[in-house]
Amino acid sequence: MSIDTTTLDGVVELREPTLTAVVTAVTHTGGTVAVAVVTTALTMLMLRAGRRDDALLLSATILTGWPLMSLLKLQFGRERPPQPARLVELTTHSFPSGHAMMTAMLATVLAVVIARQSPPGSRRALVAYCALGAYTLAVGLSRVYLAAHWLTDVVAGWLLGSLWALLWVGLITRVRARL
Repeated sequence: MSIDTTTLDGVVELREPTLTAVVTAVTHTGGTVAVAVVTTALTMLMLRAGRRDDALLLSATILTGWPLMSLLKLQFGRERPPQPARLVELTTHSFPSGHAMMTAMLATVLAVVIARQSPPGSRRALVAYCALGAYTLAVGLSRVYLAAHWLTDVVAGWLLGSLWALLWVGLITRVRARL
């Protein structure tokens, strides 16, 4: 048995109505609409604070990451976990998890922005990094719990999202250094 099917079998056994309601709420915080709203609000706040580079980094990462994720789903064409285990109706492909990828991009960029603005060893920054990590971890695991994705879809989403964000960090940093 694969890690994906073993994990799916394990989460199906954990399900109970209250936990399912909580997990469903968590999963919605990592959807396309939620990430777009958060990105838009934070971009506007950064622009208002005169932090154009940070605003560009955040918006460029998310705006280019979404089509990348969509293209990867089409390229791989992986089927989602089967019914009746799946608790959500979805029509797109499974690999990579868009929720995991988008929240990893958001969390990675925000961690970099916080690191740029925080003194070394800042406890507030450490708390923020932990909160960002917990957020993307919770959203990704919610996708497995709901059987919207296989575990490997979520892990790939986290990795690809973090790498895409770091690619943009490098690009923006390199452009900034040349100016």
